[in-house]
Amino acid sequence: MKSCFGYVRVSSQKQGEGVSLDAQKDAILRFASAHQLTIVRWFEEQQTAAKSGRPLFNAMLKALEAGEANGVVMHRIDRSARNFFDWAKIGELADRGIDVHFATESLDFRSRGGRLTANIQMAVAEDYVRNLRAEIHKGQRGQLERGYYPFSAPIGYRNNGRNALKTIDPVKGPLVRQAFELYASGQFSLHSLREELARRGLAKPSGQPLSKGCLEKFLANPFYAGIIRIRKTGEVFKGAHEPLISTRLFAHVENVRAGKCGKKVTRHNHLFRGLFRCGHCSRSMIPERQKGHVYYRCQYRMCHTNSIREDALGTAIENVLAGAAFPADCLVALTQRFEKWVQQSSSEITAQNHKLQLAKLDDRLEKLEDAAIDQIIDASGFQRRKIKLLAERAALEETARDQARLHDSPAILRRFLERLKNLAEHYHFADTAGKREIVEIAVSNRTVKDKKVLVEPSDWLKATKDAVAVLSCADARSTSRTEHSKELQGQHLMQLCELARSSYAVKLKELFEDQCRESGAGGQDMQRMARGP
Repeated sequence: MKSCFGYVRVSSQKQGEGVSLDAQKDAILRFASAHQLTIVRWFEEQQTAAKSGRPLFNAMLKALEAGEANGVVMHRIDRSARNFFDWAKIGELADRGIDVHFATESLDFRSRGGRLTANIQMAVAEDYVRNLRAEIHKGQRGQLERGYYPFSAPIGYRNNGRNALKTIDPVKGPLVRQAFELYASGQFSLHSLREELARRGLAKPSGQPLSKGCLEKFLANPFYAGIIRIRKTGEVFKGAHEPLISTRLFAHVENVRAGKCGKKVTRHNHLFRGLFRCGHCSRSMIPERQKGHVYYRCQYRMCHTNSIREDALGTAIENVLAGAAFPADCLVALTQRFEKWVQQSSSEITAQNHKLQLAKLDDRLEKLEDAAIDQIIDASGFQRRKIKLLAERAALEETARDQARLHDSPAILRRFLERLKNLAEHYHFADTAGKREIVEIAVSNRTVKDKKVLVEPSDWLKATKDAVAVLSCADARSTSRTEHSKELQGQHLMQLCELARSSYAVKLKELFEDQCRESGAGGQDMQRMARGP
């Protein structure tokens, strides 16, 4: 009896767990018994035959070439190969005198007619794979155009079935959002961010930090901002899934990755490192510790000697933040006026404006597609402009959602002003990271000139103070107001509300809440500041 190998194959692990492999083995054993063959070794593979490079298939070919068996028995032709490269290898076996048998195909592979029949069946199998691949791509394209992501969900999202939207993972999603926020802060390099995320719980199953490549991959993925980008083709689509981060945050992370915002990780993490510049040459003030104190100096040789102690900078910051305070009765009056204005105003005009802007963007996208079809612009230029327009559209939709929520939660203004009122006190109790974030958010034009600290409140903080001042002044006026003055007051209230929903206010909220959690039971002062009066 001749010795033969038995080769069985399924395309996936799921198929291998069923009866397919056993059924193939039974058919091969019956064939071997009927033709007086002995199966001396089995090769069981769970991999598609559409592509070449199957490890067990190649190992079997080497063993046959080494003379370890007289031939091979396979279930059918499409179990052996579905591509012409591997099929040519099987033909070479037959040309060398090695027996090739197919248990369910009644053909003689050594005869001309049998070989021709086998080649035809192989062509049919290869065409089936090609057609199946085309149908799969067609279905995936249809899902992408609907905003569905037909591939495996990125980290931070969950798979919910083939035809369902990806949803945010309740555990990993917030950690991925924190990864974007931490990297955007400029306080972390990729290496230090990996360690920090592992400490917070976003790591490999083994507990080791994520690889640098994995971190770079998801920080560059616009899927988290609601835009689907196919890396192989460069195509972009508007996603229908819920964004994990805002387009503003994603754009800021892109700037940090591109080097437009420097990463600031050093061995000595001084409080105001990188935050102040020399008033003479505009270069960064470099901190150094001497005799128990931290001094900030301009290191430019041609510049005048310019240095100052860190505590003087802190005092100047606290003075600026203290200027944002206002009386408690002002807060009550503004809140009452705001709630009344919300009841009287309507969001229909704002919604119509957003619809018009969205329609204009959609029109620009359509014209862009026409330009690509007419070959006015090349493919790379088309994809680059398309992703920019989709990002603008996503940002506009974010703004529309924010303004739509305005009428549902008027208390947001009160909470914003409460936090702002206690900003100086919060700065005083905050840790180093919290103080740095407050300075970056609320203080601008930070310079030192001839030992004098020159700082100003940020534009949003100025706008808040101005709006509060105007509305407070309006309280002292007569109750008889013109329509014009009422309209101006409405504009200032809308401005305050937009500021309350801005990224600055969101960051302030996070700072307060984080500090309250870290302070624990002994942090009554911090908790009181977060709640407000």
